[in-house]
Amino acid sequence: MRKQPTKTTMRWYNADLHIHSQASMDFQQSDATYLEILQRAETRDIQVLAITDHNTVAGYRRMRDEVDQLTLLEKLNRLMPAEKNKLDEYRRLLSKIYLLPAFEFTATFGFHIIALFSPDKPVREIEHLLLNLNIPPELLDEGSATVGATSDVITAYRLIKMAGGITIAAHANSSNGVAMRGFNFGGQTKIAYTQDPNLDALEVTDLEVKGPRATAWFFNGTKPEYPRRMHCIQGSDSHRIISDPQKKKNPGIGDRTTDFFLSELSFSAIAELFKSNDFSRTRPHRQKEEPAYDFIQSALEDGPSIIQDFHESMSPKGGKLFAIVCDICAFANTNGGTLYIGVSHDTQKPPVGISDPEGSFSALEKEINYKISPPLHCSMDISEYKGKKLLRVLIPRGADSPYAVDDNKIYIRDEAETGLAVRDEIVSLVLRRNAQTQPDTAPVHSSPEPKTAREESTHPEKEPEGDIAPRTGVEVLPLDIRNGVKYYSMRDLRNGSTVKNVTRASARRLWHYAIDRYEELTAKPEIYTIDWTGDFGLVHRADQKKGAFYDLVVKTPAGNRFFFGVTANGIHGDWKHVTGLED
Repeated sequence: MRKQPTKTTMRWYNADLHIHSQASMDFQQSDATYLEILQRAETRDIQVLAITDHNTVAGYRRMRDEVDQLTLLEKLNRLMPAEKNKLDEYRRLLSKIYLLPAFEFTATFGFHIIALFSPDKPVREIEHLLLNLNIPPELLDEGSATVGATSDVITAYRLIKMAGGITIAAHANSSNGVAMRGFNFGGQTKIAYTQDPNLDALEVTDLEVKGPRATAWFFNGTKPEYPRRMHCIQGSDSHRIISDPQKKKNPGIGDRTTDFFLSELSFSAIAELFKSNDFSRTRPHRQKEEPAYDFIQSALEDGPSIIQDFHESMSPKGGKLFAIVCDICAFANTNGGTLYIGVSHDTQKPPVGISDPEGSFSALEKEINYKISPPLHCSMDISEYKGKKLLRVLIPRGADSPYAVDDNKIYIRDEAETGLAVRDEIVSLVLRRNAQTQPDTAPVHSSPEPKTAREESTHPEKEPEGDIAPRTGVEVLPLDIRNGVKYYSMRDLRNGSTVKNVTRASARRLWHYAIDRYEELTAKPEIYTIDWTGDFGLVHRADQKKGAFYDLVVKTPAGNRFFFGVTANGIHGDWKHVTGLED
């Protein structure tokens, strides 16, 4: 068990990791100086700043060259008074602002990628990387977003990472973003571009937005085809120093920034943050008059899910401590996640808190080490919410699955429920582990390229979004009776996988419910009134505290298909009309 750095050793830093300078061809204030850029950053209380000009590092280089030239004149005792004032101002600002060399690369098909580097990285090495990314030498200082045929997205991620950089998908949810909004193709390409292990974070323009329409929510690890939860940040993408008063879409420096919770202000600390699975260490920056961002309140608003849950108590009595251990095992076997101990998922109930946080920390650490095998390395810290101390456990997606409690109980996470894995799910965990340990034999230059809509429609099995079925809940497939026992196959609508040989005895809560409803619908259809809209039907809607879920049916040439426990984020296409969830 790893203990998180104590809160007293860490602090928040305001960062704008996406600004342009005069070195970008589309910069809108050509008469501005580099000193004015730093002065504006100071005015906006920015502690970390990255100059990310289009396909060039010339802006950062010119600023550093100006400082170096003034420093040389100082050593030669040739500084004029005005030059001395300028050098003093540079030094004052650079002592307050951590300035990073960077660039915004235009990959094949026009996707934009931010590459950040340590201030210790020689500029010539960064320029050499740009040449390796196929930026033409004659355009290396042009600062143009249009540079012809360059490297593909996956190759760019890999080369930036090999050069020691931090890789961020620029404005991923908007134009030129790898989330490919507005494209009539995507599928496996979109998954690869947003889940690649060499990609550190997504920059988004809607970080303050809550709910299923938000980009951060989409990439929070709850989608089966996007199992890796992504760090999401925001940057100003400023092409001018001060925002355009006439056009709100032309932000200035610091108009859209992110707070980082770091143990120290260094490039390695920023890189470590993006590698961690602690997603509470970034937050949208708020002005002083705005309410502070509360990550626990935000988690409670989202409620229990495949990546998080809440426990009021960890008392051994009543099996509460054992339930926590089972959840930890399940998260490790699924997508990883976070547990909050000392607070209920019911937002109407005040937090109970943990009376002895340090003692609880040690007790839970001992229980995890004793109960779960193979060894699982989690992180844990003590947080405060509404005046109460809470225990927060960060569980990684395990690299040595399957993990088991008491050597033989293998748990997995299914939506907001933890349950024992059945045979097919255990096999999948073993295959996942084997796939992670196999050497990568694919060519290093390989990259999925976007297909046309026609090409993707001919391969629906490779396109997670192409199935007519909802994207959450389960589908009950025709049963098989052997020796008088009913064996069902349950299709997980999150990922399309089928779990066979499910009996009533082995069925988890949702499966058990689905089997009961399926048998009633197929044996006594007259007891249900189905609300049909064309071939799509609503069988039942149930409202719960965490939201509604739906039982649905669709007519097909092969017969009716039934789907149970579908939540709102699984509704798409014609299902929106049936459920009343139209855009």
